Amino acid sequence: MPEPTGNRLIQGLIRNPLVILLIVIVIAVQVTTGSLLNWQNLRSVLMDGAVITIVAIPCAMLIISGYIDLSVGSTLALGGVVGGMIMNEGAGNPALAVLAAIGAGALVGLFNAVATCYFGLSAFITTLGTLTAVRGVAQLLSPLPRNSFGDAFGFLGVGTVAGIPVSVWIAGIFLIAAGLVLVHTPAGRHIYAIGVNREAAYLSGVSVRRIPFVLFVLSGAAAGFAGTVTAARLNSAPAGQLGLGFELAVLTAVLLGGIALTGGEGSMFGVLIGVLFLGVLNNALTLIGVTSFWQSVASGLALVAAIGLSAYTHVLRQRLEAREAKRLVELATPVSS
Repeated sequence: MPEPTGNRLIQGLIRNPLVILLIVIVIAVQVTTGSLLNWQNLRSVLMDGAVITIVAIPCAMLIISGYIDLSVGSTLALGGVVGGMIMNEGAGNPALAVLAAIGAGALVGLFNAVATCYFGLSAFITTLGTLTAVRGVAQLLSPLPRNSFGDAFGFLGVGTVAGIPVSVWIAGIFLIAAGLVLVHTPAGRHIYAIGVNREAAYLSGVSVRRIPFVLFVLSGAAAGFAGTVTAARLNSAPAGQLGLGFELAVLTAVLLGGIALTGGEGSMFGVLIGVLFLGVLNNALTLIGVTSFWQSVASGLALVAAIGLSAYTHVLRQRLEAREAKRLVELATPVSS
């Protein structure tokens, strides 16, 4: 018997409760300011969101599998600095700069992966340590801000294809690919299994070390690539400021999107909604004249709200699943005459 449409709608809203709030904020701010849906404004929101999305994708998959990466902000700075160095001192080849930045980020991810997956160190403590250490490495490599990278490199940050920023195309492709992996491949199911119960996943033959290992490397590589996108957009790579606080923006977007901090739950659609909500919220505060200090307060409160929302929706999902299981048992039980 097919599931009632009302139940599917309720389940969808429970999994992504931010959708309604996002729509309300967009309508309210547009009516108030008349500027939110202006294409130039939306373009800025999408470009900011694209950088967060690129990094949030592997970070979300890590959290689903029961791990976390707090080093992405400093890794982004390292990627931007390395890419800038190649453009300033190397052959000036944008492709080489991007590859070098991705490689630098992947090395950070590799360190995190080895420390957590093979030496059993806490992912939280390890990545918190590399957050500080990698920032220091970036500043050692480039004590002074690097700039003037050229138009070819700048195209990655501000260029458009069919009127849509290149970074948005890249983030969209990555998001779709990650969603397909999570939903339609054994690797995706294994990611969820590790997050739900690591021991049970191991006994079922799931590689509980290799999968998080790969995700850590991907997280670092994505952050390094995001660093080149950011540097290309700004035409500058200040090691001390680039990506400062970025890890909190990524974590907030991921948690707002319904990724459970305890692991085993979440989707790429939820990540998209979380990124859009955070971007629209920050932009809306700017449009209505809220100072940057209060915007920081709002971002911090959004992170706390995201954790609370994640816990609350987890309970709602459990109740809904229990009710649905009861309904299926009742349907399967023959009625005595």
